[in-house]
Order: sequence, then C-alpha cells, then structure tokens
Amino acid sequence: MAERRVHLFIRGRVQGVNFRYYTMQKARELEVSGWVRNLWDGRVEAVAEGDENQVNQLVKWCHHGPPSALVEDVEASWEPPTGEFTDFLVRLEPIGE
Repeated sequence: MAERRVHLFIRGRVQGVNFRYYTMQKARELEVSGWVRNLWDGRVEAVAEGDENQVNQLVKWCHHGPPSALVEDVEASWEPPTGEFTDFLVRLEPIGE
C-alpha cells in the first residue's frame, strides 16, 4: 500500500454549504486520515493522508464537493506522508491570521 499526503486549498462557494462535514464523511468512507477547516478568506483547507488511490479519490471529490458547493479551484501540494493522523476531523480552532 503506497502512502500519499496532500495539502489542499479549495476556493469557491465552499463555506456555509457543509463542505467540511461532507469532506470528513468522504475521507472516512475512503479510510483517509487528516483534517479540514475553513479559512478567514473564504477558502477551505485540508490535509489528507493514506493509500495513494484513496487520497487521489478524495482530491477528485474535492473538485466538486457536496451538492450545494460551487468549487472554482483546488490547489494541491503533495507532501511526504508523516503518519501523524489516526482519523479525519473537522478543525474548529481560530482561522484568522
């Protein structure tokens, strides 16, 4: 099983449409670990790690998201996997910088 990690920034109508919770649901379905959160500038940020095929499926899903989302762009940065996650969670900490 090849491990893969991606850091995503999703832009469009992605806040206020349950994007984070649908992403968590999809990631858990795919057995991918990591996290997702809203950013102050209206984007959604996510880090996902797991089997290469499963991570690729999550990235593909993020290009359209849930039914009420309107994704305009997905920026993906591929990183070395760290194995630091055991689940996929919605992060709720402050998002301003």
